[in-house]
Amino acid sequence: MNNGLLQDISASSQTKSDYGRRDFLSKSMMALAGGFSTAEAMLTEIGEARAQDPRQPTLSTANVVASFFPGFRQTQIETSGAIINVLTGGSGAPLLLMHGYPQTLVEWHRIAPQLAQRFSVVLTDLRGYGDSSKPPDGENHFGYSKRAMALDQVEVMERLGFRQFAVVGHDRGGRVGHRMAIDHRDRITKLAVLDIVPTLRMYQTTDKVFATTYFHWFFLIQPAPFPETLINCNIEAWLRLKNVPFIAPEAYSEYLRCFRDPATLHASCEDYRAAASIDLEHDAADLDRKVECPLLVLWGEKGFMPHYDVIAAWQERAMNVRGKALPGGHWLPEQLPAETLAELIPFLSEA
Repeated sequence: MNNGLLQDISASSQTKSDYGRRDFLSKSMMALAGGFSTAEAMLTEIGEARAQDPRQPTLSTANVVASFFPGFRQTQIETSGAIINVLTGGSGAPLLLMHGYPQTLVEWHRIAPQLAQRFSVVLTDLRGYGDSSKPPDGENHFGYSKRAMALDQVEVMERLGFRQFAVVGHDRGGRVGHRMAIDHRDRITKLAVLDIVPTLRMYQTTDKVFATTYFHWFFLIQPAPFPETLINCNIEAWLRLKNVPFIAPEAYSEYLRCFRDPATLHASCEDYRAAASIDLEHDAADLDRKVECPLLVLWGEKGFMPHYDVIAAWQERAMNVRGKALPGGHWLPEQLPAETLAELIPFLSEA
């Protein structure tokens, strides 16, 4: 990756003139969207939410376990950087499932029970999401870098007694899985990523189609509290999943519950800000390091990924790649659970 891209991406936060323009725009939009008091109150709520200890399961969390994941156990595991909400179930070889945006571990409710018949399944809310804690942003958004998120997950698995394990990640969870397979290659036996190509590749090849379809990548990275304030004005409109036929109403209610927490809203933006800054630096520094474990790539043929040669993009970053398109869109675990399982189970079961 050339230095120009990193400079272009970070320039808005490094120059006084551009900061002034963005600051004026942010404040103007806050005034229109609900006044300065709205933004100030929101930032206060974020601070208060971070001060709370999430280790005690909420009633909603208990209901989720009972209704979506019968037989699973819920716990909170404290890592060196966060407190991670965890569900465990089944027996066999260990398998970690990581969700995407704007979801929580609930997105696996149509897949995890079947996987638990063959594997020791661990589901987590990524730091900043769901009922996991929301750590500080850190310098250059390091607190939400995929490196920090990956370390959380490795430490969770270690605490559960699993030094080596397989990983399946959808969307943001796939990006965490990619970083995990680079930073902790001795831990990951197999990796499956759902509906993504590498972050670095996507930013390097940005064009009008990508910027239009994935506009949220460029909106969420704007300085706080601009995107947080606008989303907070109508969270349901932002989530846009309420009337998607294959999203269970109960699952949508969980996503909405979590996004109504201002700390979650801010943390999710930090996830994307990290992807456009510190994550790119990490990826550029590791261009000579490939994923060594077997990699399965699945994507929706009706989504955006066919814009790329998906297999070729991953062959640049991994040694042993296989995969295929499935007849759906982005939300594979919820839209095409049977088809997704039909690909995952043979791959994960191979010796």
